[in-house]
Amino acid sequence: MRTALLLALALAAAPALAQTFPTQNIRIVVPYPAGGSADLMARDIANGLNRIYSPPVLVENRPGAGGHLGAEQVAKAAPDGHTLVLGTISHHGAFKMYKTLRYNPGTDLQSVILIAESFNVLMVRDGLPVKSVAELIAIARAQPGKLTYASAGSGSATHMAAELFKYMTKLDILGIPFKGGAPAQIAMLGGQVDVNFETAGTAWPAIRTGKVRALAVTLPARSPSFPDLPAIADAGVPGYAAVPWYTVSGPKGIPAEIVRKLNADINVVLKSPELSKRWDTLGVIPLGGTPEDAARRNEVEVQRWSAVIEAAKIQVE
Repeated sequence: MRTALLLALALAAAPALAQTFPTQNIRIVVPYPAGGSADLMARDIANGLNRIYSPPVLVENRPGAGGHLGAEQVAKAAPDGHTLVLGTISHHGAFKMYKTLRYNPGTDLQSVILIAESFNVLMVRDGLPVKSVAELIAIARAQPGKLTYASAGSGSATHMAAELFKYMTKLDILGIPFKGGAPAQIAMLGGQVDVNFETAGTAWPAIRTGKVRALAVTLPARSPSFPDLPAIADAGVPGYAAVPWYTVSGPKGIPAEIVRKLNADINVVLKSPELSKRWDTLGVIPLGGTPEDAARRNEVEVQRWSAVIEAAKIQVE
């Protein structure tokens, strides 16, 4: 009798909980420096939610440990829906490369929504004498261990795209991890590294400088955003594809009603024509859907990338 009464009270309170949410500032933690694709998407989501919520949604950049420093802080926050993280492949697909994480992204983070997917653009510094994927493979094979590539950190989309490329081509290219996509791009533009798998959202500004040369995209086929670039799969590495995806997630244990409210409201933001137009110029495709859709995507991707991590023997302490 008492158990049934408590259950009834809990069910009655759930809608009220969602109706009064949020009761304080929501913080979306971006576990990378400002200026990268994840940061841009988080700020667009926050701006959209600020038309719905009061008090305002805030974005905080907490880079470090390949994106895991900020994500760990979110995983250990109160599960009330007010602390969220912009999740990437680092948290949902490649976390098994880390042997000493102080949290488990697979069990300690809860999916709220799958917000987008994108792709990377394979580019080289202008001074490197290659103009195609085939030429890059040839020069890397002739000089094993000499070429370098920049990444946004271990487990990032740029890192995994490069490691998949290395694994499928059996090349020896030295990875240089940075604390986010923006510092990696700065190093690339400065000629400090040879290769970068730049995220589509920030590739065009780099290309326009004339300091880098774009060779191909990581999608299975050409992209309308870069119609002159072939897919890597069609340019010398059959079967290659690396398609980053992004979520909004929170600490495990957020009440279901709060998750559903956040999911519904972010879905509204993602359907905005203004956001779609802006993201289209960044090479980012808005998605949306249910929390379960996000969880399923994560499950599929973690299996795929765990196999790559194991086969390529990628390990980060």
